[in-house]
Amino acid sequence: MVGRITPELKDQLLARTDIVEVVGLRVPLRKAGALFKACCPFHTEKTPSFVVTPARQTYHCFGCGAHGNAIDFLIEFDRLSFPEAVEELAQRAGMPLPEAGDAPRGPDPKPLYALLEQAASLYRQALREHPERAAAVAYLERRGLSGEIVQRYGLGLAPPGWSFLLDALGKSAEQCERLVAAGLLSERDGRRYDRFRGRIMFPIRDRRGRVVGFGGRVLDDGEPKYLNSPETPVFVKGRELYGLYESQQALRNPPRLLLVEGYMDVIALSQFGIDYAVAALGTAATPEHIKRLLRGAPEVVFCFDGDKAGRDAAWKALKTALPLATGQQPLRFLFLPEGEDPDTLVRKEGQAAFEARLANGKLLSAFLFEHAGASHDVAAPEGRAGLADEVRGLLAGMPAGSYRDQLAGELARRIGEPVPRGGAMPRRAAARPAAAAVPSLSPLRRAIALLLDDPGRAALVADKPADWRELDNPGVRLLAEVLDIARAYPGITSASLVERWRGTEDERTVRRLADARLIELIPEAGRGEELAAIVDRLNKDVAAERRAAEIQRRWRERGVARGDADA
Repeated sequence: MVGRITPELKDQLLARTDIVEVVGLRVPLRKAGALFKACCPFHTEKTPSFVVTPARQTYHCFGCGAHGNAIDFLIEFDRLSFPEAVEELAQRAGMPLPEAGDAPRGPDPKPLYALLEQAASLYRQALREHPERAAAVAYLERRGLSGEIVQRYGLGLAPPGWSFLLDALGKSAEQCERLVAAGLLSERDGRRYDRFRGRIMFPIRDRRGRVVGFGGRVLDDGEPKYLNSPETPVFVKGRELYGLYESQQALRNPPRLLLVEGYMDVIALSQFGIDYAVAALGTAATPEHIKRLLRGAPEVVFCFDGDKAGRDAAWKALKTALPLATGQQPLRFLFLPEGEDPDTLVRKEGQAAFEARLANGKLLSAFLFEHAGASHDVAAPEGRAGLADEVRGLLAGMPAGSYRDQLAGELARRIGEPVPRGGAMPRRAAARPAAAAVPSLSPLRRAIALLLDDPGRAALVADKPADWRELDNPGVRLLAEVLDIARAYPGITSASLVERWRGTEDERTVRRLADARLIELIPEAGRGEELAAIVDRLNKDVAAERRAAEIQRRWRERGVARGDADA
């Protein structure tokens, strides 16, 4: 087992790795000047928007936004864990890694995976053999599930009672702690007991097939009707999709991925031959969910109830999806008849009729203007202005390209404005970075993004005052850290610099700011000057704060002196 992987070790590993070779073994790259291009391996596209940059040792897709270094690529493409990706690269580079005796930072997740798999096995066994299995079996039969589909999705039973898992797996204090950490036990008033009791159990698997959590459906009238595992070191609801692993196992190249609401919807659709349905886990679709959907199929369909609540949920999903929408993959919205869900509807209509509904679902563009237009009277100037402001605000966060231009052109037609040449966004909107969900950046974040793009730019501000570090702004700390590392390790690549934040609380922020689209509107030749100008501006802000503080101090002193004189 690999021991602790230090930042210095990762620097050495990435320095010995040529990302072009790593990616080129898996994706057919074509040289384009100083870059290498290909169709993105993480989503379906016809025009190459996936770029590997040797100078930065990074990859980036201008379509779906996927980006990172060689380690990230192996994690995403080969579905490896972080340690496995590091081992793979080290083996290629002939570089020794520390043994497990040099303890890794943080707890090892493998015992949790093993424990969750044991729990899944016990739940499956209980569904087959437990004395109180009759109610669970009757429920599954009533829902029309076959034994084959129950086995395929690994359904099980958490029997009534407080200690089924606790008695079977909690043989030691250490094991009980792990059961709590895995979300299998709950604690109250110093007492531990099974979290799931009297429920049909749905194991949730990650993309590698490992059990990371559970959903449980109550067998009586108890509440909540469905109970999910809490978030744990191996389970984050905003990343996982129920049924995605099973879909990947059933279909190498699915025609689409269908996002539905519940576990039973996924399973029922699969039983009727629709093996590409997945479900979010008690949460609205997140950007990470949508990225995974786009990487998995050429088309994505979101399925909702046809009532107001369903349409509101669909609108929320649309706004989440827009920053990832390029038009190269259709995004559709299917609204079901009143009182129906995918489970009931596919049983009434059958596979062919249900799939016909999917093919005729509303395209994102149609739903965008239908929903936004419903709250604005375009017959009146006020309504046209409101529609324009709302839609343009949404389009500003989209990736730059022909799809955004087409939507801007459609908006112009609907409000009676001249269609911009080529359907392009109006200048005021186009001037904003077409970044993943971040239409504009503060100066501090722009400075960080410029350094992550090219750490060598740190030398351009080396001789400038560091007064800006006094500013009371959360971004100051991160900018200081980025600048200090870039100065301490001359020649560090963008890939290695970003890697320094893996596993930290700032990882998501750093990765977002490393997105090349954030600074694409700044001419490359002027990016160093932009960084220097930002630092100068921040130093001026500090000087202004000092002057204001000095003026306030003098006024206070005058007030005290005047008070003494009066006395």
